[in-house]
Amino acid sequence: MTLDRLFDSGATRPAKAQADRITIKRPDDWHVHLRDGDMLRSVLPFTAAQFARGIIMPNLVPPVTTSAMAAAYRERILAARPDGSDFTPLMTCYLTDTTSADDIERGYRDGIWVAAKLYPAGATTNAHFGVTSIAGLAPVLQRMEKIGMKLLVHGEATDPAVDIFDREADFMEKELLPLLKRHPGLKVVVEHATTAETLDIVRAHKDHAAATLTPHHLIINRTSIFQGGLRPHLYCLPVAKRERHRLALRAAATSGDPCFFIGTDTAPHTRSNKERECCSAGVFGGATALQTYVQVFDEEGALDRFEAFASLNGARFYGLPVNTGTITLQRRAGTMPPAVSVGDDEVVVFRGGETLPWSIEAVQP
Repeated sequence: MTLDRLFDSGATRPAKAQADRITIKRPDDWHVHLRDGDMLRSVLPFTAAQFARGIIMPNLVPPVTTSAMAAAYRERILAARPDGSDFTPLMTCYLTDTTSADDIERGYRDGIWVAAKLYPAGATTNAHFGVTSIAGLAPVLQRMEKIGMKLLVHGEATDPAVDIFDREADFMEKELLPLLKRHPGLKVVVEHATTAETLDIVRAHKDHAAATLTPHHLIINRTSIFQGGLRPHLYCLPVAKRERHRLALRAAATSGDPCFFIGTDTAPHTRSNKERECCSAGVFGGATALQTYVQVFDEEGALDRFEAFASLNGARFYGLPVNTGTITLQRRAGTMPPAVSVGDDEVVVFRGGETLPWSIEAVQP
């Protein structure tokens, strides 16, 4: 059964006349998990085929906590690129309770990393080395504020007493709002936002805050995870929320507001790790990301705003040049494989095997 049958992702406002082909500046993925080893080599070609640059998440085992580790990981990514690919990985530092402000500044000045990632300890995959006290990280955040380095936040509470569907809201109220007040000059990206309230907070602080929005959170809601039985390949963190939040995410993505941009949060796990008693959290959306995003913009009558969301807003927030190449998408039915082989296992593709109404036609570097 396809996701189209699981859930009707149709337009939420009257559609306008739309083009059958759209050409935009080459987009970037501002939140991508590439993993390492065999997994890296298997999934990277899908991201590299769609995006010119990617913000690489540092939650490896062990996590990427030093500039030397980031530089080495970057070389492994470059070595795994398909022949002829010009994909550029943008590296990030995994923040811990013992991160040094001097090390952060040194790595940033040397061009090793462009941002630092804040994982509350235990919040998601390989986050157990993360930060236990955001207030205690003040010296590092003050230094980042001073040098202009971006802070990327996985915004979920980790208190087991907080309902999993409320963890983003709890974190925003108790941690993010105080952080934004304490560090008004710090540029903060709220990663993979999933609630209407989070979107409102970002809009209210758009002078120094932004949010990435994933393709899967624009398509599924929390009911989709349980439609016809438990669907582990739709389980991610933060978990999909109620339908009203999905509609709010679609409205934000297609609004043209510069504080929202692409961040696929493509997060591959092997089938054996997804289909087990306690499964891993993550959706592998790297292979169908642009096809899904453009479908949403088409359904919402907002294709004229797609380039801003996909190619302009993120680059401008990060202070990087907009890509000079282009990518063309066409309203033409296509499919991606249901799964991708990784060693003796495989990774299930989000919407893989499903007939997608849009396809990538051409990429011009």
